[in-house]
Amino acid sequence: MKPATIEDMFRRLASANPEPKSELEYVNPYTLLVAVVLSAQATDAGVNKATRPLFQRVTTPRQMVELGEEGLREYIKTIGLFNTKAKNVIKLSEILVAEHGGEVPRDREALEKLPGVGRKTANVVLNVAWGEETMAVDTHIFRVSNRTGLAPGKTPEAVERGLLKVVPKPYLRHAHHWLILHGRYVCKARKPDCAKCIIADLCDSDEKVGAPKKTKPGVA
Repeated sequence: MKPATIEDMFRRLASANPEPKSELEYVNPYTLLVAVVLSAQATDAGVNKATRPLFQRVTTPRQMVELGEEGLREYIKTIGLFNTKAKNVIKLSEILVAEHGGEVPRDREALEKLPGVGRKTANVVLNVAWGEETMAVDTHIFRVSNRTGLAPGKTPEAVERGLLKVVPKPYLRHAHHWLILHGRYVCKARKPDCAKCIIADLCDSDEKVGAPKKTKPGVA
């Protein structure tokens, strides 16, 4: 995809949603971290339903350690893999208290050392909590990047590297939100809603249905 086309794509996405937000509910960087860990192989809506009452009681690592694994399980038992996630959240909370003064580190390497925290989770926390220009490649971003031709890659990390190279600097902070939301609600896995897609005419996909033909950059 040509740079001018990519610029046009993000211009349109930004115009439609100037200040995109994470759909996970959180109170502070710690509760954001917990919510993202819990969201693995689960929906944001399902996680929010569980964490609303949890975050009324627990907003710090110390409070989570005091709640304990059994107590946490009672709050998150509706979320997939809740037993493993409960273990990870308690353990990472203990590490935050013991090694980071109860604060979430603003450092990718330190974040990825925490139980249940991989590259994608670290990228989400760095971006959402502190506005860093990271690209958290989930299944939606992976699909949109490959399907549209924006940043094709065989692995999430390859797509991440590609996106960081091609997304124009002014759009980097919010790019992963725009792509996630686009993949979640428009460029869906089984049935992309091409007729309602605001970037369909810029897309290289052969899967387009009922969408306008590709146009030159700058033509909305």
